[in-house]
Order: sequence, then C-alpha cells, then structure tokens
Amino acid sequence: MFTTKECAWAQTSLRLLSRTIIGAQGFEFDIDIDKEHLFAAGSKPIDIQSGNEKPTGNIKILKFELDQLNDAAQLAGFDNIAKVPHELILITCAFKKLPTDPIRIVEAAGVAFTKVNTGMAQNAKMTEVTLPFLAMDISFRKGS
Repeated sequence: MFTTKECAWAQTSLRLLSRTIIGAQGFEFDIDIDKEHLFAAGSKPIDIQSGNEKPTGNIKILKFELDQLNDAAQLAGFDNIAKVPHELILITCAFKKLPTDPIRIVEAAGVAFTKVNTGMAQNAKMTEVTLPFLAMDISFRKGS
C-alpha cells in the first residue's frame, strides 16, 4: 500500500483524464494479492501459493474537481465520472519526499470509480470527496 505519508505535497502532482488535479487532498494505491499456505504431509506449510491480484485505491479531491470531472464525463456522453468506461481512465501520480529525491511515479490503468458521493457540513471551509476505484493494473516506477 502507498499513502500520502511518504511524500511532500510541494513535490506531488496527480493527473486524471489528461489534466492535473490541483484540488488533490490525498490518494491511496493498493495491490491485494491472494496468498495462502500450501499444506502437505505434516502440520507445517510447505509453501505459500499466490493467486489473483486486486488493484484498488482512492483519490481524495475537493468538490470543484469532482464537478469538473463530471462535466467532462457529461461532455463525452456519460452521466458522471463513475459511468466512464475503465478503458478510458488513467491516474498518474508523481511525487518525491525531498526536492533532491528522485521522482516516483504510480500509475493506475483501467480505472473504474466505484462510488461518487457529495455531502456538506455546516461551517465547513471546503468539501472533500473520496473517489474509491478498481483498476486493471497499478505500476510503481522511478522517474527521471
């Protein structure tokens, strides 16, 4: 799992649908891998077997960014960002903890948002929206 605790916001950018999300408040990328013990003779496992991978995550953005994503989805003929086909959505996050550190890049390809919600709170100074997603793949690499 990767979370925003490992980077500095001054050196972070989040891109979605070919635009930089300036209202990004947080992100999380997960790859869950099904693993289980393989048992044979005796009472101890003899190996660990791997199965399916499940790439998931979420992005936390300010509501005006959600409004712009929904506007773009509607211009393309979809009701909202959750209805856009996963083949069309790529999330790219570039970050580093210190200015002298190399850039790290996380890409979530084939993203399908699973929930779109909006809410408000009395006396709130801003409205944050968390968009959970499933992905076809999540990759981690070092940039230049």
